[in-house]
Amino acid sequence: MFLFRSFQSSGEPQGPQGDAVSASGAFARGLRAALNSVFVYVLVGTYIGYGALSHDLGFSLLWAELSTAVMWAGPAQVIVVSTLGSGSTLIQAAVAVALSSMRLLPMVVALLPLIKTPRTRYRHLLLPAHFTAVSVWVEALRLVPGLPREHRIAFCNGLGVGLMSPALLATVVGYVLASQLPTLFAAAVLFLTPMSFFVSTVRNSRQLVDRLAFALGIVLTPLFAFAKFELDLLFAGLVAGTLAYGIHRWLGARR
Repeated sequence: MFLFRSFQSSGEPQGPQGDAVSASGAFARGLRAALNSVFVYVLVGTYIGYGALSHDLGFSLLWAELSTAVMWAGPAQVIVVSTLGSGSTLIQAAVAVALSSMRLLPMVVALLPLIKTPRTRYRHLLLPAHFTAVSVWVEALRLVPGLPREHRIAFCNGLGVGLMSPALLATVVGYVLASQLPTLFAAAVLFLTPMSFFVSTVRNSRQLVDRLAFALGIVLTPLFAFAKFELDLLFAGLVAGTLAYGIHRWLGARR
């Protein structure tokens, strides 16, 4: 019940049974949206590769499953197993994961105001915040505005469960098949995740500032990399986003 109840009503008062039925329907709708999303195929491929990678680097299946359920961020999980598997310290792995996962904070900040109501308590936002990864964030921003606000938390919980469950299963499959998967294939399926981010960003960039930030990021990232600049990806994103925002404000002022 905790997963699919919406916990609040912003419209006319309803009875507890009516709230539960409508919330469970929103949760089921989120599950269906997840299973119909292209991201479910991307996640299955990615986590097959992640399961194989965990096996090859000496991590247990339980460890791989728990990391998927607790972290729920493919790039960060790959960083953890690759850094620890190569002999790096826990502090080094923690710093690398923190830098990788900074991108999730703006996603959570953008999504939560869309799904909460004045009666929402903070504990009701814990699961949607945890489920917020690029896949859930993109689909939620696309689908949530068309839903009644009192059903949006339940929908996001269903969406998160619907995308995480195949990833957990795929981790097991990849781990079991690790001895039979060529290394090149495992690397290729891991590459599905950044490619899905790329395609979803192009598809959802409707405003000029989004397109500018995307284009500048594409141009600046290889320049920073070729210059062997420390933290090239992080600083390329900061510079591209800042420039795009400045150009957007300047054009707005001219209008």
